[in-house]
Amino acid sequence: MSKPLTPTPEFQRLISGSRLRLRGKSAFFATLLLHAEFVPSREVIGAGTDGERVYVNPEMAASLPSDVLDSLLLHEVLHAALSHVERRGPREKKRWNKAADLIVNGMVASAGLPTPPSFNRDEHLERLSVEEVYTSLEGEIEQDGDEAGDDLLDGPPSDAPAKNGKPSRNVAREWQQALAQARSVEAMSGEHGHDPLGAHRELQRLAPARLDWRAQLWRFLARTPVDFGGFDRRFVGRGLYLEALDDESLTALVAVDTSGSVDDDAVRALVGEVQGVLGAYPHVKATLYYADTEAYGPFELRPGDAIPEPQGGGGTDFRPIFNLLESHEPDVLIYLTDGYGDFPAQAPKVSTLWVVPPGGLEDEGFPFGDVLRLEEH
Repeated sequence: MSKPLTPTPEFQRLISGSRLRLRGKSAFFATLLLHAEFVPSREVIGAGTDGERVYVNPEMAASLPSDVLDSLLLHEVLHAALSHVERRGPREKKRWNKAADLIVNGMVASAGLPTPPSFNRDEHLERLSVEEVYTSLEGEIEQDGDEAGDDLLDGPPSDAPAKNGKPSRNVAREWQQALAQARSVEAMSGEHGHDPLGAHRELQRLAPARLDWRAQLWRFLARTPVDFGGFDRRFVGRGLYLEALDDESLTALVAVDTSGSVDDDAVRALVGEVQGVLGAYPHVKATLYYADTEAYGPFELRPGDAIPEPQGGGGTDFRPIFNLLESHEPDVLIYLTDGYGDFPAQAPKVSTLWVVPPGGLEDEGFPFGDVLRLEEH
């Protein structure tokens, strides 16, 4: 067994650059790349996926032109997001991979990215589902040397780093939620003329019918100064995309009502999801406050950190938190509360999202801001 590779700073830089370049082309596809875990492996020729992670040959990636690298990474992420590994079942592997490749190659081309000569295209078939394409390819004679079927892996390469997370995690469900979040971000970015969901049956079939509260939270955080549509594409051409990313910052103030009306599960769910956003967007910063009739904090939120111990427990007054906006100057405010308390007399200039557990105040009771409702446990 090969010794596991460790992602180098150069490898991470290649992945970060690709993610940011794609932001200037498609909010939908860029969001999917944010959800993908890229790990190095020399056992793949260029790149491959086992449905959970994307494995990239670091030497090959470093040798590719930037737009070709973007195409390659997006190709594999789409395979993972659309569960092409898991959905194969007992079907013949090589023909299934060819069918799946036709699907994702059309999507990559729709993002305005170049498709290498090895990326076969069929503008009719690529708009169908992968099962339909697989059936249509029945009886075709494979040519010698055809490498289709190499990038959908039955398991991780032996030189890949160990997987993170719980063994029992539902990867297919996680990717479905990523598709929902990508759809939301795309809608908020104003890319009405570029709708990959409208063109490809594969995405239409798999997209969840309803966004859960987590996807809605991501949608809210996309409506910020770092919205995909606001990126200056001149930076990409000049190779300054990472420097541009460093200059783009978003600050979020997260407030949690500790008057006794919000249970611990709701606090953990919201703060944990905000930490997930922070992990996907390293240039986003968040500050946490607890509040009853006073504000307690600040606590810096970082991905993976333990949630600070709640403070407070008295009545409910929203005004102390809103009084902090002038000194903190956040871009957005997220307030977890049941909504029963004293509101400020005037609406703030900061975009506000009220996160309300079951049994909380009705939407029309909030004098300003957007309302997001948590589901029943």
